[in-house]
Amino acid sequence: MARVQFDKSKVLESATHAFWRLGYTATSMQTLVAQTGLKPGSIYLAFGNKEGLFKESLDYYAEQSLANLEAMLAQYESIEEALPHILLALIEESSQSEYCSCFLVKSQLELSNEQAELKQHVSQRLRKVESLYFEGFLKNNSEAEASAKAASVMMHIFGIRVYGYHTNSKEQLMNGIRLGLPWLAWETLH
Repeated sequence: MARVQFDKSKVLESATHAFWRLGYTATSMQTLVAQTGLKPGSIYLAFGNKEGLFKESLDYYAEQSLANLEAMLAQYESIEEALPHILLALIEESSQSEYCSCFLVKSQLELSNEQAELKQHVSQRLRKVESLYFEGFLKNNSEAEASAKAASVMMHIFGIRVYGYHTNSKEQLMNGIRLGLPWLAWETLH
């Protein structure tokens, strides 16, 4: 069997951008060939099929997102201090003209029940993000409180990611987040 030779991270970056912008269903193999520079046979050999490339693209995106989130959390003494800055960054991102939400959130919303395996794959990546918040909250809260706070943060992040398409008012988003998460250290924002 022939070996495929290419820079996997560059291919995954290109495929991720295609899936992220167009969605899983609308991203054709022709689009993936054009975006990645690989021939169809190379894609099939390296990733099995479009679904395999999609899963690896989700993993690539999730790993980068988790690394960025961990780096942001490490800059602050507590998760309660870090989250206002993280949420503000998401609000700023949502006001950009080329806003494209979060690849994981968009994929979760797009995939149908007939694509249960892919939906589960996305859900597992989102649970890793929620778990990171849970671990942060667990430092100063009971397990039940940490779990509830992590879920609340995820719901608000989903809200920013989706509602960001509806409004470009950063003030409206910020007011909604402050009202919904009053127990965060908002005073750390300057």
